[in-house]
Amino acid sequence: MLALTEGIRDYWAFVVAVIVFLAIPGPGNLAIITSTSKGRIMGGLAATFGVIAGDQVLMWLAVAGVAALLAAHPSVFAVVQYAGAAYLAYLGVKMILAKPGDAPILKMEARQYFKQSVLITLLNPKAIVFYMAFFPVFVNPAKHQGMVTFAVMAVTIAVLTFLYCFTLTLITHFAAERMRSNPRVTSWLNKIAGTMLVGFGAKLALDK
Repeated sequence: MLALTEGIRDYWAFVVAVIVFLAIPGPGNLAIITSTSKGRIMGGLAATFGVIAGDQVLMWLAVAGVAALLAAHPSVFAVVQYAGAAYLAYLGVKMILAKPGDAPILKMEARQYFKQSVLITLLNPKAIVFYMAFFPVFVNPAKHQGMVTFAVMAVTIAVLTFLYCFTLTLITHFAAERMRSNPRVTSWLNKIAGTMLVGFGAKLALDK
């Protein structure tokens, strides 16, 4: 293990940085909470794997230099940015307008939770830029092992994401069990979550 992490400047500092990044409120956290409240633990797990899959795609795209391409072509970046903002806002408005007894915004099938979590993660172009800036800080140029080093970082991120999201799923599940029987509470939670999604979308569209 030590040999594999030699290319990382400070592996445990890297671990702490990833945990802090995961704990920052954002669309991924909201996807886990919403999926768990509607689909119970299985829904939360499906969303968890969706977030992990989306993060891995963004991370390897960043490694391949996609962030540099976006930075060099602002019009391409803008299209991706506004597409992500529109999708988040669309989900948020649907949740705000939902009435008690309406069909859930996220369907109960695990496939839907996974798919929407992947889309929410992929349509956050700021994450690509984050990964592009994040990796160089922890790479040790003298001991860097090329793709092996990036692979170790990728696996670390995936494992930490699973542990964090599964913990969030359990906490949300046991809290949601007490509120699930009250349609009015569920409706207000839907509106709050929807407002947060619209806010994320607006921030993504306006943040330069």
